[in-house]
Amino acid sequence: MTQSFHPPLSDAALDQLFREARTVHAFKPEPVSDETIARLYDLLKWGPTAFNAQPARYVFVRSPEAKAKLRPTLSAGNVAQTDAAAVTVIVAQDTRFYEHLPEQFPAYNAKPLFEANADLAASTAFRNSSLQGAYLILAARALGLDAGAQSGFNPQAVNDAFFPDGRYQVNFIVNLGVADHSGTHPRGPRLAFEDVAQIV
Repeated sequence: MTQSFHPPLSDAALDQLFREARTVHAFKPEPVSDETIARLYDLLKWGPTAFNAQPARYVFVRSPEAKAKLRPTLSAGNVAQTDAAAVTVIVAQDTRFYEHLPEQFPAYNAKPLFEANADLAASTAFRNSSLQGAYLILAARALGLDAGAQSGFNPQAVNDAFFPDGRYQVNFIVNLGVADHSGTHPRGPRLAFEDVAQIV
């Protein structure tokens, strides 16, 4: 085994994060507390990003009123699972994330790099908010929650409903809660290492 600076996680932890974890489409009626949501963010915020930028913004949709506002933006096949989830996270990106870079990345001022290049800012915001959304899923699993990410929604409708000033833009949505495995689909296959990777 290759020497590591840190001991590997236990098989049980790896199962919880990856091997036994599933994308969930049905949830039990068990709540997710404010404290758990705060712990979730306190974990995911440490995931690495370019320039230590934090472009992701999160709306934790939990109240009946907020769920009602989200519902019309969803694809028909995603309504029931989103209604059942204890909380639905809208993972968005801040189009002006670079305004925070002088504090987040004090090594040098990277803010002008993005201010002067709208395409670079947009691609950086999208790539890194996607990473942060993935960290959210892993943090949720680490805390014992189940997650179901989805892209079946109308982005403009979500933006109009939750981000009307235009600064934030939805990336994707994640349902969180406790899985009702009676609604869990059989696991789909994954590609083998030799199909997708090479060591050079």
